Amino acid sequence: MGLSSEQFADLISGMRSAYARGENAMTYARDMLEIQGVGGRNEQIATLIAYDLQAGTYVEEVRANPEENQRWCRQLADLIGPVLPQGGSLLEVGVGEATTLAGVLAELSGTGRAFGFDISWSRIKVANDWLRDRSQAAELFVGDLFNIPFADNTIDVVYSSHSLEPNGGRETEAITECLRVARRAVILIEPIYELASSKAQRRMKHHGYVRGLRETAERLGAEVIGYQLLEHVVNPLNPSGVLAFCKVPSAFVESLSPLADQIWQCPLSGVKLEKTPNGFFAPDVGIAYPILTDVPLLREEHAVVASKLIG
Repeated sequence: MGLSSEQFADLISGMRSAYARGENAMTYARDMLEIQGVGGRNEQIATLIAYDLQAGTYVEEVRANPEENQRWCRQLADLIGPVLPQGGSLLEVGVGEATTLAGVLAELSGTGRAFGFDISWSRIKVANDWLRDRSQAAELFVGDLFNIPFADNTIDVVYSSHSLEPNGGRETEAITECLRVARRAVILIEPIYELASSKAQRRMKHHGYVRGLRETAERLGAEVIGYQLLEHVVNPLNPSGVLAFCKVPSAFVESLSPLADQIWQCPLSGVKLEKTPNGFFAPDVGIAYPILTDVPLLREEHAVVASKLIG
């Protein structure tokens, strides 16, 4: 069941007001959607609104605590480095304002192409500025965790940093999509419910956080190579852990060809997507995706049927 135009207006205005009061906008949204009896896809809309409202706050936090951010990014780089080949490609799902991606790239040496996406245009806009100020390069775009616009087996290492967190109940979908895109490994830095204290578990249940990540990965055929709480955790009630798993047997990995130029995939049709000066275009089906102020919009909802467009 979808939101009516009046309900959507009430949702976004209510979330904006709650955020301005210093309240949790997602808690407000969950309560409202429960009262209205409209869940499902509407919860993703609420997540998008909440993230967009927060745009800029992560950068402010890092500016205020640069040592904390450096410690966090070094910890992640130490996990990614051993599975990322020289010149390999890297993708952060839910990149936010790139405060993690920029730090990870600074810690790693020899990384090839780096990518990141988020559902919020505003956060990607802030992220591009943050990367540019730090002389870091990455290809950022608006995208959907459950429909990543990359072809199969295109990115060497796919990783997250608390971006799967709010998607409780959709663990299988999220891990399946990360596995599909990855060539070598997936590294999820997320709250680990099963290793958390009972108090932390109650909090995670309340917020609808992910659970059963290891069980899900193994059920999907992944080989788990790392599973533990991290030594450095910012919030003990949201205990960060690592779930690392290999995509394919090592013999197959070694036979993979270098990253092809053509990696993009239309999220609506699944066919080849070409990057053009004005956006992205799938000539086989005549579907285009625009770029808004240097930020590609690559969610299914952004598709424009434009069969006469010349890529």
